[in-house]
Amino acid sequence: MTERFAAAGRDTFRSLRTRNFRLFFVGQLISQTGTWLSMVTQTLLVLHLTSSGVALGLLTAFQFGPMLVLGAWAGAVADRADKRLLLIGVQSLSMVQSFALGLVVLSGHASVGAIYALAAVHGVLNAFDNPARRSFVVEMVSDADLPNAVSLNSAIMTGSRVLGPAVAGALVVAVGYGWPFVIDGLSYVAVIAGLVMMRPAELNRTPPTPRAKGQVRDGLRYIVSQPSLLVPLVMMAIIGTLAFNFSVTIPLLVEGPLHGDETTFTVLFSVLSLGSLIGALATARRAEVTHRHLVVGAATFGVSMLALAAAPSLGAACLVSFVVGLGSIGFLTSSTAIVQLLAGAEYRGRVLAIQGMVFLGSTPIGGPLVGWISDTAGPRAGIALGGVACLVAAAYGGRRLGLAGYGLRDDEGVATGQVVPGRLRGLIGSRETLGRGETAAV
Repeated sequence: MTERFAAAGRDTFRSLRTRNFRLFFVGQLISQTGTWLSMVTQTLLVLHLTSSGVALGLLTAFQFGPMLVLGAWAGAVADRADKRLLLIGVQSLSMVQSFALGLVVLSGHASVGAIYALAAVHGVLNAFDNPARRSFVVEMVSDADLPNAVSLNSAIMTGSRVLGPAVAGALVVAVGYGWPFVIDGLSYVAVIAGLVMMRPAELNRTPPTPRAKGQVRDGLRYIVSQPSLLVPLVMMAIIGTLAFNFSVTIPLLVEGPLHGDETTFTVLFSVLSLGSLIGALATARRAEVTHRHLVVGAATFGVSMLALAAAPSLGAACLVSFVVGLGSIGFLTSSTAIVQLLAGAEYRGRVLAIQGMVFLGSTPIGGPLVGWISDTAGPRAGIALGGVACLVAAAYGGRRLGLAGYGLRDDEGVATGQVVPGRLRGLIGSRETLGRGETAAV
């Protein structure tokens, strides 16, 4: 039994054998925890100042709006740049932004407008960080460890959501709203140090894409021509706009029907994030990720969101939110893995940037809309809308990908085109994923 657990641990974390990825993993885990600490504190502060769902929706619009506007261009920049150096620059500027936010709040003159402005600055920096960071993962590990590294990178994001909100709630109660932003600023030291300490000679660098006119349009045309990329991105647009609005719906649910406070919010959010973490680690052990996982994840997410909308008490909401976390990360990691590994190397930055646009960049549209619905019809209605959106996306994905009983029909694959490179076969080489002929568009 002990040997079995040890083997499971080795399988789950096998990509950490690579020094460069190990440095990246540790630095990102610390930094992303600080980022969630900052984002949750911003949410609690705006809710404290306004008690408004629309105000929370506007906060998410300022946080993620720049991704919608700049995302595609930022992806083209990532394809042309040395990703490690680009990340060092962006993370350094993000550290300055966090310290500035802490100073404003600690000065006692924090206004909603100032919080919005600094949130927008972080949004601009995040627009460049997102495609560079995610496409950089491919350059750090061997072909055999690539699927595991993609899943562990998702686990970093979800793991930080467990610790960040819990620490945010405790710090706000203990020392107020300002110090969490200062701590977030300090957390960037870890990721910058990790990037500086890497050995560039050991990176599997993708040749930079030469600067040329029309690269953003070329990336969009490429996505539209590949059903295996287009369908997950359309599903992400639907779910990202209407379901991934936890920073709006969860605090309103807690403050309203569940009659809770900041501590209650952080407990519920941390349970949801714990479900996401366990789901991400389970995904990391998979030898393959298929479109079946994508559709099942979306459907699970939808059903659990509807159950959360109907939860009568905090205890019931915690139980259901754990399943919400499992379903949401099942969909998110499957979508990310499929898109990240099916995208051609010369397009990867742009494809991931567009995925970031439809996921995070859709928040400026969905956040205020769901906030308004939650103010008007109650937070349960806002959460239920997200559940319905997930089920619609799952039905769309199943139909477009030809899924029958969660497996591709014998006469239909997800795409046609070039033979799948060897580095992708371990992740997507199953018959469920590719259908007859073992081909995919890359």
